[in-house]
Amino acid sequence: MNDFYELLGIARNSSDDDIKKAYRAKARSLHPDANPEDPAAEEKFKEVSFAYEVLKDPEKRRRYDQHGAAAFQPGGGGGGDPFGGGGGLGDLFDAFFGGGGNPFGGGQQRRGPSGPPRGADMETVADLSFEEAVFGTRSEVSLRQPVRCDTCTGTGASEGSAPITCTGCNGAGEVRQVRRTMLGQMVTSSPCARCGGMGQNIEKPCNTCRGEGRRTEARTYTVDVPAGLDNGSTLRLNGRGAAGPRGGANGDLYVHLRVKEHERFQRDGASLVELLDIPMTQAALGAHISYETLDGIEDLVVPAGTQNGKIFKLRERGVPMHNGRGRGDLLVQVRVIVPTQLSKTQEDLLRSIAAERGEEVATPDKSLMGKIRSAFR
Repeated sequence: MNDFYELLGIARNSSDDDIKKAYRAKARSLHPDANPEDPAAEEKFKEVSFAYEVLKDPEKRRRYDQHGAAAFQPGGGGGGDPFGGGGGLGDLFDAFFGGGGNPFGGGQQRRGPSGPPRGADMETVADLSFEEAVFGTRSEVSLRQPVRCDTCTGTGASEGSAPITCTGCNGAGEVRQVRRTMLGQMVTSSPCARCGGMGQNIEKPCNTCRGEGRRTEARTYTVDVPAGLDNGSTLRLNGRGAAGPRGGANGDLYVHLRVKEHERFQRDGASLVELLDIPMTQAALGAHISYETLDGIEDLVVPAGTQNGKIFKLRERGVPMHNGRGRGDLLVQVRVIVPTQLSKTQEDLLRSIAAERGEEVATPDKSLMGKIRSAFR
């Protein structure tokens, strides 16, 4: 077993008051009920409680300082039981946490007052344009939800009366039962039958909410949407969900973002991507194109000899980063378009270019059918 002073986090010359304060802080943080997912919590709690029972007693503390933990083992001269057979951890826990909290004793157990239950979380959808999602916006969402009753201020009791603490569970809302088994102590809990798990009983219910402490209303909230969020992102509004019954805390409101597609741009993380069609003349000879981004008109320079599939990068014209470190890029991929219908003059020009470059091309079809097909092009 670890050193008792180290377990409590105190110096060896600490006063009785310091020992008590240190134990209370440790016991609250290590109690098994506060750590349901930690299988080692109960053992840690027992060790801290063992250390406190030794150090709070002057005689036991003296023996520990002289002989260490061995003084309290069977045959170690200390009797082996630091609790002296007087109730054990259950009485110790009751003394510091108001009674009814013994996780190791027997019989019926009750928690301390836990208050009315929290309201349910709720969900809704906010529709945004592509630009609103990229640059951020403020959007309104409306829904019907349980809200606190104004008539009784959420208590559920009519004017001039008040809820009464349930005598069946002392306001805890649940009753706990501890059973001894071959494997140790087993703790089970169930809602209190007298109050239905509320911890309170209403003798004179409010006429407006009929004792519920809440009623359903339409509510509208303004949601601050940060820049850079994408379709399917979810925002949480703390405390904007359903009101809890009889004054219980509100749940949270989850707002799912539904972003419309853009007619030109697609998102790839923080980057924007567009497939831009340009004629073969611009690809061959080069051009300056007035290109419209989400921020305005940009001069897109297409160098002479640009090949099909070439990607141009416009830096920081994409989506703002979530960490606030600049923006993504806008990637423009060009697709060179070959004309499918040529006038006689255009065809002659292209043939002369092909001849000058020594490129072999198909000969013109001068048959009657060829002329007819050309006429209907």
